[in-house]
Amino acid sequence: MPQLTTVMELLNTGEDGAAAIDAPGRNTLTYQGLRQHIARTVAALNALGIGRNERVAIVLPNGAEMASAFVSIAAGATTAPLNPAYRQEEFEFYLEDLNAKALVVEQGSESPAILAAQKLGIPRLEIVVSEDMPAGVFEFAPGATIAALPTAQGGIAKTDDIALLLHTSGTTSRPKIVPLTHANICASAQHIITTLSLTPDDACLNIMPLFHIHGLIAAILSSLGAGARVFCTPGFNALKFFPWMDEARPTWYTAVPTMHQTILTRAARSKDVIAASPLRFIRSASSSLPPQVMNELESVFNAPVIEAYAMTEAAHQMTCNPLPPGERKPGTVGIAAGPEVAIMNETGELLPTGEVGEIVIRGPNVTPGYENNPKANAENFTNGWFRTGDQGVMDGDKYVSITGRLKEIINRGGEKISPREVDEVLLDHPAVQQVVTFAMPHKKLGEEVAAAVVLREGASATEKDIRGFASAHLADFKVPRKVLFLDEIPKGATGKLQRIGLAEKLGLSA
Repeated sequence: MPQLTTVMELLNTGEDGAAAIDAPGRNTLTYQGLRQHIARTVAALNALGIGRNERVAIVLPNGAEMASAFVSIAAGATTAPLNPAYRQEEFEFYLEDLNAKALVVEQGSESPAILAAQKLGIPRLEIVVSEDMPAGVFEFAPGATIAALPTAQGGIAKTDDIALLLHTSGTTSRPKIVPLTHANICASAQHIITTLSLTPDDACLNIMPLFHIHGLIAAILSSLGAGARVFCTPGFNALKFFPWMDEARPTWYTAVPTMHQTILTRAARSKDVIAASPLRFIRSASSSLPPQVMNELESVFNAPVIEAYAMTEAAHQMTCNPLPPGERKPGTVGIAAGPEVAIMNETGELLPTGEVGEIVIRGPNVTPGYENNPKANAENFTNGWFRTGDQGVMDGDKYVSITGRLKEIINRGGEKISPREVDEVLLDHPAVQQVVTFAMPHKKLGEEVAAAVVLREGASATEKDIRGFASAHLADFKVPRKVLFLDEIPKGATGKLQRIGLAEKLGLSA
């Protein structure tokens, strides 16, 4: 596949009459229809005074319109998708921080983003959707007025223009703006297409939120760049996953581990759907997939599970386990799958095979740097390598294993404990469905090991049982001193388990 460096170039590869975007109960949007929609959207933005590199915040529910808004607005301006669940104060922070030129919402939306935009004097663009139109097609409601900037450049965006702006999660500091160019996101999409051998015969069932890099690039852009079909759901819903699968007839889906685990709890009742819609593979990314979950998924779906390693600053994918007949190594995140990957020590030296250090990357998908943040850029870029903040090791076959997030490593009186190691041991307990190990404060040791556990349906276990099981498999200093039993473990907006701040959330910070 030739190197395509803008969204428009990438989307020009699909056959005119082939299906591009689908959604539950909707008519299909073809590639010809999608390209026509993009041309109309860019022309409408230009007429409103919005051109290349001007920031358009998008607050839309998950679905076909959010997917098409991302690609069509990115084709002629800069997209900044925001989580629709934010409160007004959060919208005010993000809209101001982004210097948004306009806010896109659905007609009739009651999102607090509207009040935030009004307070900041940011014009609102409302999209109008007609149910009889193909999935993803919308128009801007008349009436919006935006003063054209003299610097506004119309037409289709260029390679080095910023296509996408996202904020880092900001769990330990102020969120940072990550600008991703057209070249960055197209490189990442093409890396995923190559890794997964995507073709126009493929169909992705998207359950990931589309304000997040995982859904935007792995599900939407890689599918459209391969000339394949993407079925856009309103978001993850365990009760609807198998009915959607029945309607969509996908060849694959991508999700975070907590979603895979939830899907497994309902899979036994849906064997007929699984048999009728055989998957070519299942993809997992955005956090570590326990080997036990991988094995169960492969057994239930009779399809290989491909675990990838990804982050926003890399426009998503960095490493990935290969498809068969390549070797998949459970517990690893695979081999370099796009950018160069290496292991670096604290002083900036690259380490040999088998030595533990910080995972670093460089390549065409990596952000040119955080916006207006020289301090963060100095800390996170070393000799052209981006420091991921993840601790890991590379084996002789170049497979990468993540040993922990550097900020999440538990420091128990100088003894360093990887929460992931404890997770994987506890998941072998027959009563445990889900677990997240985290640091809780300790007066003398600084930090102590704690674990939050969700039990399997109908199973029972006590704190003593769990600690006893851990003691048989772990050194004493790694055994959780506190085990909490929960119906559900608190998750972030994208479905990821969040270790940092969990002790405070669960009342263990005192």
